[in-house]
Amino acid sequence: MNAASRVPPSIWRNPVHFLAFGCGVGAIPMAPGTFGTLLGIAPYLALRRLDVPVYLLVLGALFLAGTWLCRVTARDIGVHDHPGIVVDEVVGFLLTMAGAAPQWWWIALGFAYFRLFDIWKPWPIRLVDRHVTGGIGIMLDDVLAGVYAWLALRISENVGTLL
Repeated sequence: MNAASRVPPSIWRNPVHFLAFGCGVGAIPMAPGTFGTLLGIAPYLALRRLDVPVYLLVLGALFLAGTWLCRVTARDIGVHDHPGIVVDEVVGFLLTMAGAAPQWWWIALGFAYFRLFDIWKPWPIRLVDRHVTGGIGIMLDDVLAGVYAWLALRISENVGTLL
C-alpha cells in the first residue's frame, strides 16, 4: 500500500474528513469506490419520493457540499482524489438515480452502470479526471459518470417498457 492510498487517521477525528470518506466507508481497504456507491443507496431511498425538481435541488446542494468537503480533505491530507474520498461516488450515484423507477432491480442496474462508467471513464470523464484539480475535479468526474449512467438507465427503462 503506497502512502497516497493509506487511510489518514484524521478521518476519525476531523468531521470534514469523516464526511468526505463517507462516514468511514472510504476506509474499507478494498474497492472503497464501490462501497461508497453502495453507501449512496441509503440517501437515494430517503430522497426518491421527492418531486424531481426538489430531488435535483437537494442533489445540487450535495454537489456543492461535496465539492467543499473534497477540496478541504484533499488539501489537509495532501493527496488529490484519495481513493477513500467517496462523497463523490454518493453524489454520482444519486444523479444516476434521478427520476428512476423505484424497484430494486433499477437500483441494482443504476449501481452497475455508475460503477461501469466511474471505472471505465470514457471521454470526457478521463480528461476531467486527469486535468481538473481541487474539489471540483474530484466531484466532476463522478458527476459525469453519473450522467452517462443516468442516460444508460433511461435507455434501459425505455427498452423495458417496449418489451
